[in-house]
Formats: sequence, C-alpha cells, structure tokens
Amino acid sequence: MAIIQGIQGFIAAMRLSSSIRLCVAAALGCGAVLAYAGAPLVADGVPAWSDEPPVVARLIEAGYRAERSVPELAAARYCAAARAGSVEGQYRLGRLYLAGRGVARQTAVAATLLGAAARGGHEGAQALLAASPLAPADALPDCLYDTASISTDERDEVVPYEVVDRFVQALPGDKRRHALLVQRLAPRFAVDPRLALAIVRTESNFDAAAVSPKNAQGLMQLIPETAERFGVRNALDPEQNLRGGLAYLRWLLKQFEGDVALAAAAYNAGEGAVARHGGVPPYAETEEYVRRVLAFYRSSRHHAPDGGLAAVPAPARG
Repeated sequence: MAIIQGIQGFIAAMRLSSSIRLCVAAALGCGAVLAYAGAPLVADGVPAWSDEPPVVARLIEAGYRAERSVPELAAARYCAAARAGSVEGQYRLGRLYLAGRGVARQTAVAATLLGAAARGGHEGAQALLAASPLAPADALPDCLYDTASISTDERDEVVPYEVVDRFVQALPGDKRRHALLVQRLAPRFAVDPRLALAIVRTESNFDAAAVSPKNAQGLMQLIPETAERFGVRNALDPEQNLRGGLAYLRWLLKQFEGDVALAAAAYNAGEGAVARHGGVPPYAETEEYVRRVLAFYRSSRHHAPDGGLAAVPAPARG
C-alpha cells in the first residue's frame, strides 16, 4: 500500500500546473538540449547507503548491477524504484533516458525525471541540470503507470558490504576514522559491523563529541548509567564509548534472540520499556529510531560474525 501511495504521489507531483512549470523552467534554464545519444552515460557507481525502504534500496542496487550488461533490466529496476517515490530511482532512470541506454532516448522524459529528482534534493541531478540544462518538460515514461510490475521482493538480506564501504570511505576526516574503528571493533563483540554502523549513524552520525539533552554521550550515545554498567570511564573517548556500546548491543541481541527491531528499540528506550510493552514501545522517537536502523541494516535478524552470540555475559550493575 505504501508503494502504491508513493506512485500516486509521484505522478500527481509530475502533473504540474502551468505556473509551476514556469518556475521550474526558470530554475533549470531553457538552454538547448544536449545531444547525449550513444554517450556512455551511466549512473554514479555503487548506490548510496540510505534509509529508503529496503525493497526500494534493493531495486536500485539490482539496477546498478545490471546497468552495464543488461541496461533494459536496469531501467526496469530504476523505474520500479521511481514509482515508489525514490529520488535516486528518478535520477538513475532519467540518466538512462538521456543516454538512450536500455530505453529509447527521450530527452523530455529525461528532463522530467531529472527535474523531479533535483526538486527532491538529489545533488547529482541538480549538478547535471546545472551543467547541461534541459528544457523543462512534463513527460512521464509508461513504466511509471505499470503498477502490476512493481517488485514486492521482501528478502531479509543485509545491506551489501560494498554499499557500506563506499559510504565509509566518503565520510570526512574524523567521522571516517570513527566508522573504520566501528568496523574493526564490532566483530570482536560478535556484532555485524553493518548493524553497528547503522546504530552509530542513527545515534550520533559518527560525532564522538555528541551530547544529547538527556546527557547521552559520544558515538553510541551512552547515558551515564549504561556507561557505568559496561565499565566505560570516559564516554567521550571514541574507543571506550564503542566498546561499551557494542557490549551493550551484543547483550541486547542475545536477550532478544537476534531480533534487530527489539534490540534497537531497547537500545533507544531501554530493555525495560520493550518488556513492558511486549515489543517496540509506542513512542514516536523509538519507532522512528527502529525504522531507520532497519532501513540501514535491511534485515530483521542479526547476522552475527564468527559463530553468533554464545556466552554473552550479563552486564555488571552498580
């Protein structure tokens, strides 16, 4: 249902009034359409690690894998993602229409898709239109109306390492160093580094100096009680913070038998709140937190490295 609503919203947004079209024309420019036919215009490599719904992220990744060898399949996957409202899908499909790869070259369709992605905040689309402005258009490809072919693939697969690694390598300075430290330490606690990165990204966005209004501190936002419980003396020290947070996350994964949603909810709201509510507590902050972690990790089950979470000790309590 959410995907169908996304399609309807996207199509409605594309049916712009004439006055809005004039605004778009002013924003994009009305220069001559460049001749891209036959150009090797492919998308920008491994897709970004985003918190889009996992089914949409998988469609984009499948399109990326197919783009050079079977561009027709890539176009179909990108179109399915675009129908769900993905600006990344709109951008990548627009590039294919601009180049005539996997689809017939249609610059009006390309302009419509790239314009939609640009208005949705996609920096690649904005840069492409700024560098080589297309005449604004209101032409949608037929595939956007083909709701019957939408993928409902709900495989419970973790985000690919290549997507996460590209994200880590693109981080600036200290954030990259902290993310690499997460990747190094997580396996020592039998925690999948991709889940650990998803938690840290959601908690602090790799800012070791982050302090919340509730005095949660550091990369994994440890409150003083949790820091003491797991032997952390200085929660603003990146390695100490990660060791304490990973120990807590490992314990939660053991407690909730590898259920990522429950472990994430407990990390955010406390294991007591999860126990009282018999599941994810109905708190807006916690529900959004769990949504983001699951979107980043993409699997509802933890995939522990090196044999799982056996023999996890209970934390010390003061």
